[in-house]
Amino acid sequence: MTTQTAEKKREKVPMNGVDTPTLFATINAVKEQPELAKAQFRASSRWVAGTHSRSKVESFTAAGGTHTHEGDYAFDADHPKVLTGTGKGATPVEFLLHGLAGCLTAGIANIAAARGVKLTEVESTVEGDMDMLGILGLSDEVRNGYQKIRINFKIKGDAPPEKLQEIVAQSRNRSAVYDVITQGTPVEINVEAA
Repeated sequence: MTTQTAEKKREKVPMNGVDTPTLFATINAVKEQPELAKAQFRASSRWVAGTHSRSKVESFTAAGGTHTHEGDYAFDADHPKVLTGTGKGATPVEFLLHGLAGCLTAGIANIAAARGVKLTEVESTVEGDMDMLGILGLSDEVRNGYQKIRINFKIKGDAPPEKLQEIVAQSRNRSAVYDVITQGTPVEINVEAA
């Protein structure tokens, strides 16, 4: 089988739970109409009490239109009791770790499917080191956020280890969340106070 024939076959067969026909159709559509690549995602949040808040993921704009999710997604954020919270949800900085793991894992599945690699296992552990002196206002010398984040992957599939490592590297190169964390993104805050 030639490389070109193998690529055409991958474009027609779902793999790793990824709808590869739609993946390739989307890539080809955006190649033809780059304006389809513009997207905007939204969330709203409401304070509940103390350090507890609840956020909802709402409609998003992508591929030239506004779309809704298959269901309603709400997430509780809180601090643990040891940090003056009530423990009714993950901390916001833990959501950041979850977002990083989720984005990289989705990328691994997509890239492996596009390359014809069948995955049998993908697991990750994400850790972020933080010095609380900054966030507690006890030092202007210490940043408020993570000082370092580590993610360790365990990945198995029907490809040699080098190819699996290349898939993880390509996922990192294409990850939106990795980019936001490592490159920074301007954040504009507007306040309506009454």
